[in-house]
Amino acid sequence: MPTNRPRRLRRTAALRDLVAETHLRVDDLVAPLFVREAITSPQPIESLHGVVQHTRESLRAEVVGLAELGVKAVILFGVPAEKDSIGSGAADPQGIVQLALADLRVDVGDDIVVMSDLCVDEYTDHGHCGVLDEHGNVDNDATVELYAQAALAQARAGSQVIAPSGMMDGQVAAIREALDGERFHDVAILAYAAKYASGLYGPFRDAVDVTIVGGGDRKGYQQDHRNAREAQREIDLDIAEGADMIMVKPALAYLDVIAEAAARVDLPVAAYHVSGEYAMIHAAAERGWIDGDAVALEHLTAIKRAGANVILTYFTRWFAESGAES
Repeated sequence: MPTNRPRRLRRTAALRDLVAETHLRVDDLVAPLFVREAITSPQPIESLHGVVQHTRESLRAEVVGLAELGVKAVILFGVPAEKDSIGSGAADPQGIVQLALADLRVDVGDDIVVMSDLCVDEYTDHGHCGVLDEHGNVDNDATVELYAQAALAQARAGSQVIAPSGMMDGQVAAIREALDGERFHDVAILAYAAKYASGLYGPFRDAVDVTIVGGGDRKGYQQDHRNAREAQREIDLDIAEGADMIMVKPALAYLDVIAEAAARVDLPVAAYHVSGEYAMIHAAAERGWIDGDAVALEHLTAIKRAGANVILTYFTRWFAESGAES
């Protein structure tokens, strides 16, 4: 009979905790939050159970509450009242995200890391992540110029970490140059370095009221789900351009990409447990098919086990309230 029986160390909860290889804590998580212009009360997002489009005031209360629960970071997404062809609201000093950033820095200071997503799909009337050329294609260089201006607007409003998510070539370098040019040397960049053209973003698009015109897609600038080496190349390019952290999005379908990045790079690796991943858990749990809390914890732990240092997830408040640390 074998003398080494792994089951000996699984016999009690205390033993399992003692030898656990992966530990998930509340300060590993970032809460994605939505703030909408020109509403007077929080608006529930039907496809994202328990998630709302906040008013400025309800957002302030939510972030203070998260900080009291031990959450260390949030990331903001804006929903403007009006959109245009170039997404000008993203760089408007009076844009909803810039106003919300200023509110939060007054309320929480440096007690919680206030991040801001930087893209223009929420602000364009065509739903793409950039400025379109005369042929209806995203103009990379014109878009990068707009991103630089939006980064400055966010930095001036108080963002501590700017997270460009549009997957434009050269976006990190342009943003870093713009920030440094105005002495925002301490504002960090979290690059969505490996963002895939995924089918898991549907509830997010509900949250920010985005529809791509003509039934189009973003496969021309987001990554192909069949490619992994390409992701590592994109990560290397963003690091060379000055990224302080890199991110893989979505998380669960790309655990291999997360694991390889974590093994290769010496920067913090983030992963986005996206809206579709969150919504599927709730949909199955509501039907009694799974234990939603158990599966949520399993998902988040798997992402951490794959090598992610930081996880963006809509389960952040639940995790903090439930004391589900593992």
